[in-house]
Amino acid sequence: MKNVHPNCLWQIGAELGEGPVWHQGTSSVYFVDIKGRKIHRYSTVTGEKHSWPVDGPPGFIVPSTDEHFICGIQDALYRFNPADGACQRMVEVKPRRQGNRINDGFVDPSGLLWFGTMDDSEASPTGSLYRVDTKGQPWRRDSGYVITNGPAMSPDGRTLYHADTVKRIVYAFDVGDGGMLLRRRVFARLSETGYPDGMAVDVEGNLWIAVFGGARIERRSPNGALVDVVRFPCDNITKLAFGGNDFRTVYVTTARKGLSAAQREQQPLAGGLFSFQAPVGGLPQTKCKAWT
Repeated sequence: MKNVHPNCLWQIGAELGEGPVWHQGTSSVYFVDIKGRKIHRYSTVTGEKHSWPVDGPPGFIVPSTDEHFICGIQDALYRFNPADGACQRMVEVKPRRQGNRINDGFVDPSGLLWFGTMDDSEASPTGSLYRVDTKGQPWRRDSGYVITNGPAMSPDGRTLYHADTVKRIVYAFDVGDGGMLLRRRVFARLSETGYPDGMAVDVEGNLWIAVFGGARIERRSPNGALVDVVRFPCDNITKLAFGGNDFRTVYVTTARKGLSAAQREQQPLAGGLFSFQAPVGGLPQTKCKAWT
């Protein structure tokens, strides 16, 4: 993909932009700034931009079937209403660990939410991967991570991908009954500079991996082989989402976190929201089933 040149849609300068999701109903991209403690929305039709402050670091945001959104903030799951910016605390994530916070999340094809927790100081392996059941109860499915990132799933729903960011490894799991994760194995180890961050899967089953500190997105085949690379004009690429009418427009969040003053000056688009056209479409964004 040498001829692909990502375009900056919103030079917002997010400190830690993360978690873009495509909202079909409004043709908008929602995403968060974890360190900036904000939720953002960009309209791809009008170019309108809107931001809401929240009381804590938001790790992710996903649409739900009740026409609101579920957002992971610090140590709990919240219902977010974009009409007035209200956040209603719904579920506390246990066990609580001092210094931990919720990080990346996504909704699987069955409408169930997966998300991770991490040590906010990025030092201790206190993070875990959770799946939330239909009653809104989080269940731990894996643990021992310093930074959890990028839950994503194959088109057939049988394989879950998850990044151990600090170790620079992406794991693959078989998904068993009740969302149990089986046969953890190494899907890919990054060989170039950078750390695996957020991910998304296309209709052919390729895994697209945002690389923090690597100024790129890697596209890997279902067997883990590197197929292609998309280069960016800034170092910290955090996550991507497929959107648009044909789901071939890729929306990408980036971050200024960790950049020196000189690097920030050299990378004026760092922290911006980007887009580019993919050769194949991605999987549609599933809405999280409203909890009963």
